[in-house]
Formats: sequence, structure tokens, C-alpha cells
Amino acid sequence: MPLPNTDVMPDTRHTTPTPPPGFGHPPADDLLLPVDELPESPSSPDLICRRVRDELMLDGNARLNLATFVTTWMEPQARQLMAETAEKNLADRAEYPQITAMEERCVRMLARLWHAPSPERVRGCSTTGSSEAAMLGGLALKRRWAARRRAQGKDTARPNLVMGANVQVCWKKFANYFDVEPRYVPMEPGRYHLTADTLTAYCDDNTIGVVTILGSTFDGSYEPVADICMALDGYQAATGTDIPVHVDGASGALVAPFLDPGLMWDFQLERVASINTSGHKYGHVFPGLGWALWRDAEALPDDLVFEVDYLGGRSPSFTLNFSRPGAHVVAQYYSFLRYGFEGMRELAAQSRTTARALASRIAAIAPYELVTDGSELPAFAFRLAPGTRGLTVFDVSHAMRARGWHLPAYTFPAPCHDVSVLRLVVRTGFTADLARMFITDLTEVTRQLHTERPVPAPVSEPVMAG
Repeated sequence: MPLPNTDVMPDTRHTTPTPPPGFGHPPADDLLLPVDELPESPSSPDLICRRVRDELMLDGNARLNLATFVTTWMEPQARQLMAETAEKNLADRAEYPQITAMEERCVRMLARLWHAPSPERVRGCSTTGSSEAAMLGGLALKRRWAARRRAQGKDTARPNLVMGANVQVCWKKFANYFDVEPRYVPMEPGRYHLTADTLTAYCDDNTIGVVTILGSTFDGSYEPVADICMALDGYQAATGTDIPVHVDGASGALVAPFLDPGLMWDFQLERVASINTSGHKYGHVFPGLGWALWRDAEALPDDLVFEVDYLGGRSPSFTLNFSRPGAHVVAQYYSFLRYGFEGMRELAAQSRTTARALASRIAAIAPYELVTDGSELPAFAFRLAPGTRGLTVFDVSHAMRARGWHLPAYTFPAPCHDVSVLRLVVRTGFTADLARMFITDLTEVTRQLHTERPVPAPVSEPVMAG
């Protein structure tokens, strides 16, 4: 199966749409159109389209956005399918049964990919992204915990969720929105994610679950899910408390199965109750798609599932959102069929190879040093070597943005708030040519910053007269 040759895709960093006739001489009425209130009367569709398109030119180029994990390039055929199904409401399952069937097929594909013991027993759904999928996973954990507590005659007033301080903000939202105490295991110097030896001290009888991250947004690293499950096995043996695990595989759940087949992280581990991922990341679909899967019906309490009949027919619904376009599910089904296992593996391998090559090149540019090297997610973090004076990672990020690149700079949570990094994400569409341009620009930016901001000479202490 031929894969897209992303290395020969044209560089569109500085291209703009062809100017329309009369460009530079807009009608007087165009200049008077309001921008933050409804106009009094309709306007020409061509005029408004041009006006909106012109404003969008001020946004960054998505393919030069090295901050985002989401897909920024799809094949023309996938784009066309999305355009053809954008108006179809995924919630209207009676009217659009084939899109519903495609969603169910994707769930079964993921269940098999993630080694579900009984794929036919897995329950799952598409969502608007991993944030919604994660919240559904968290809600299921909370409801299962509450049911166990009530059966034991205990109160359900103080649920807590244990996770590393490196979790994505959706988990902080979940804890806030659904009244769960978040217990963040802090980072330590040289340890920037949750590990097996750090979590059980934060667990107790009120812990609804432990969240593990397969691909940290901070540095691209995998948390050791199998070791964490083993630690919880020991905790249960010592205390009698059975704590399930949810795997936030927003990015890694569609990378690890293809590139790390020996890694134990999914439903092969009995303690893993649920997994989420983003189809719009390494699933090769434009933003707007996540997936949530539960090991079996027991892992997803029935009281979270609603039967809907007012759109015609009866269908189950267990998402936070309701109406949304079916286009993203269609695109996911296309990508799964189009690439297959070997194609998905090759695309992920291309991204990881590029990430590791970039990390190696950056490590050779003074004064940078790597925090991670892209050997897990095709993403890595790097920082200025300790003792570097005269510039910061925020200076580098700002200077790179002036050249069109969005290279994010940020600081790790306390107590590692003295660690500030730059992070680079490689996705399909980030070609070898773009990688070379990036290294050239980063080298030049770093040289210029050093030139413009020379390190000041140390000030000598005044000599005091005796």
C-alpha cells in the first residue's frame, strides 16, 4: 500500500490565496461592515468569504505549529469525505445508520488493537476529543466506586482521584466539575511523570481510580502503566482496596500498538478498566474526535447510558455532548481502512524517526540539552543547559514565532518550577524539508540571541581602603 509521500509535499509556509479582481480597492460598504455585531442587512457571500479569509491569514500556519499534537494534514480523499458528511448528525442514528455502523466498527478495531480479552464485550463510543472521553472515563470510575461504597454501607462523600502532576488540564476540569478531590503526585528533579514507587502513598479507601498517561503532554514520555498496576496489586493485597486504572492514551494509544508491541499498557492488564484516545492526533483525523473504551459492560455503569428515541428508533447515548457532525467518524473509518496496521505503523515510525533525528541535532546545538529524545511519543522537550545566561527558552520561542514556527515554551509544575523547556511535536505532514528549515532557523535564532544579548562580565567587588 503506497503511503503519502509527505517529503515531497510543497512548502506552503508563505503562500497566500490569489488576489480577487479589484484587490486593494474594497467597496466603501465593505469598510463599514461591523465586526462584533450583526449587520443590518445581508451582504454578498463572496465579499464576506473574502473578508473572513483575509482575517484568517493572520493566524499561524497549522503545519508549522510544533505545539499541537492534533492532525494538521489529511489526504484530499479524506477531506472530501468530511465535506460530504459535515451536515450529518451523529446523534441521529436512525437516519444515518451507516455512520453509526462505522462508529461501532471503529470501536471494535480499537478493542482488538488494545488487546481486549473479549472485543465483543467492550463498550465504547466516539467523542468530541480526548477531554470528553477522559471525563466519561472518570465518571465511570466515580459511579463504580460509589456503588461499591453503598453496597458496603459506607458514605460516598469524599471521592479522590490519583494522578501525576503532569496530567492534561482535562483531568483538572473533571475533578473540578464533578466534585472529586484531585491528588497530584508531584514531580521530582529527573522524574517528570507518575511512577510505581510514588503513587500508593496518595491512595486510600476513597480513591476512585488512578490515571496513567501514555504520552505526557509535558515531554512525550510514557508512564509505566504495568508497573503502576503491579503496585496497585500489592496495595490491594495489603489493604483489601481494589483501585482500577484509566489509561489516558490521548496520543500514545495510537502510537504504542504500532511501534512498541512488547509494551504492556492496555487491556492485557486486568486492572485497566478504560482507555481514551484522540482520533484527531495520531489517528490522522482533523480536530474534533476522541474515543472512549471500557473493558466490558461492568466497567461502564448502566446509569450513565441513556436510551434516546425522539430522533426515530431507539439508540444508546453515553456522551456528554449530543449533536455533532458524523464527518469525523467517517474520516476515522477511512483512515483505519486506508492505512491498515502496517500503514499506521509506517506513519508513526516516520514521525518517531524524524523526532529522534531532530532531538539529536538540537542536542548538538549549544546551549541546549534534551529532557526527552522522542523515543516514545514522536515529541520531545529540551531546555537550556543549567548556568546559561543571556537568554531564556521564552526568548527562543518568541524569536521562532517571528519566523513562522510555533515552538511552545513553558515551566514544569512545582517543585520543578525551575525547569523551563521547549517542546516539539512531530506529526504526519512535518516533512524532512520542514525539519531542515526548522534546524536552520533554530540555529540562526540562537546565534542571534547570543549576539544581541552577550553575557555581561562579572562585576568586581570594590576594594575597600584599610
